[in-house]
Formats: sequence, C-alpha cells, structure tokens
Amino acid sequence: MKFSRIAGTGGYLPEKILTNHDLEKFVDTSHDWIVERTGIHQRHIAADDETTATMAKEAAQVALKNAGIEADQLDLIIVATCTPVNMFPSTASELQHLLGASKAGAFDIAAACTGFVYGLSIADQFIRSGQCKHVLVVGSEVLSRALDWKERTTCVLFGDGASAAVLSASDEAGIIATDLHSDGSLGDILYLPQQRTDGSVVMRGREVFRHAVEKLVASSHALLKQCGMTTKDLDWVVPHQANLRIILYVLDKLHIPVEQSILTIDQQANTSAASVGLALHEGVSSGRIQRGQTILLEAFGGGLVWGGALIRF
Repeated sequence: MKFSRIAGTGGYLPEKILTNHDLEKFVDTSHDWIVERTGIHQRHIAADDETTATMAKEAAQVALKNAGIEADQLDLIIVATCTPVNMFPSTASELQHLLGASKAGAFDIAAACTGFVYGLSIADQFIRSGQCKHVLVVGSEVLSRALDWKERTTCVLFGDGASAAVLSASDEAGIIATDLHSDGSLGDILYLPQQRTDGSVVMRGREVFRHAVEKLVASSHALLKQCGMTTKDLDWVVPHQANLRIILYVLDKLHIPVEQSILTIDQQANTSAASVGLALHEGVSSGRIQRGQTILLEAFGGGLVWGGALIRF
C-alpha cells in the first residue's frame, strides 16, 4: 500500500508590512489593545498587482524546489482559498498555468482557515488510492481586500500570504491520520459575504473563541486516540494562527508546553487557509522541525469547519 509524505514545504509573504502602530493612525485601536487580545504585532499586505494566484505561485515554487521535483511532475494541484479573484477559472487552474504544470488536474476548496488541513487530507487520499504520485497543496489568501478597515474587531486580525506543500507517494506513512469536521448551523458567527456585494469579514468573537477552543481540543484528542498516541508522542504542534489566546488555551487543555508549538501570529496575523502551512514552513526552514518527527496540525474556521492532521515529517 502506498502512503503520502510531505516532500517539501514553501511559503510567501508580501513585502509590505502593516504594524499595529500603523493601524493606530486610521483605526480606533492601539498597539497594546491588539497585542493583549490577539498576540499580533504586524501583518503583511499584498501589493496592488499581487493576487491569490501569484502569491500561490511564489509559495509553490519554494515547495517544489525543496521537494526536488519539477512542476510538470505534478499530478494534481489543490488550492485552499476564500479570497479567489474569480469564481472560475479556479485559482488552482490559474496556478497550474503559472507553474507550467501541464499534466496536473486542478481545483479549489473553500474551507476557510481549515483549508490547508482539508487539502492535505484530500491529497493523501488521492495518493493512497494510487491515482497520484505528486500532489501540490496550497493555501493562499488576500484577506486585506475582504475587510472593513474601520471595524477594529476584525481588521486587526488578518493578513495576506501563501503556503504550499508537495505530497509524494511513499512506502511509509507521512500523513498518519486526519480528522475533519463541520457544523453549518454555526456559520453565522464567522463568515465572509460575496465580495461583490457586502464583502467584508463578519465575526462574533466571543462565540468563535469558545467554539474554537472546545472543538480543537476534542479533535486533537480524537486524532491521538485514533492513532494510539498521547501528547507525549508529539514533537511539535503547528496550530492555526488566529489568536494567541486561543492557541494557549488549547495547548493548556492538551497539557502541551508552548515551547513545543510553532508560533507565527505575532509577525503574520491570521492568514486563513495559508496559516497552518506558513507555520509549518517556518518550523521546517528554521530547522526546528526535523525529518522523522511527529507533528500535530490543527485549524478552525468559518463554516464552521475544523480539524487536524497527525503527520510524521
């Protein structure tokens, strides 16, 4: 039986940085207020000529290089995004063209901040079934164009960026297990309307906080139990970078020290579908995450959707 493993990771952050102090100049907020409630110090903002697809290309090229494969070897491209330029063609199809991945099928998935985890799970199934040998999973978001920049409870939270991972067929399991969930009855506490109408993020923060902690803890326990593991078997946790307080609450309830988590929220804010992949790439590129280590990925987003993945890197 074939398994999938992550052969290479990649990430991209736009050059422009918007700090909390910059926000103070046009939003009724302060650096201290933002840091106390979120842990965020700054975020990256896409340039006018950057799109979800062009940022995806930058991240994908890094992942392909790190995986040691060429774009024309890809069998499938999956892009997770909630900020596409067009409903069709898909961002994945645009990316396929930009990369010159002539043999690859391509499609988008919309799973908000959990998109990268969903993408890994889907890619794993295609490889396990034998249909694909190399699959590119990308999370890319330009959330700065989906915000009301006068609404301080939401605009301070998000940033732009892209992440990527190449999954390749392997004789040993790299993606050990995934756990995916949704509860559409709670969709009204965090959503993004059609951007061509009233297109800005809407969030009921306290409810999101409560559900995020509750559901991420339950999903993490379920994954570990499914695999016959405990938190002591984990080398790293790579959480969705939505809010530092959510991350710390979840770690505390799982009895995992914060030193075992990869944190990027202070410098990147919440990049939605790109978030988990960017944190994973940061862990790998900084040398903290090593081959053979066991890692828990976890994410929660509008839908509501949430879930996790246990991987052996």
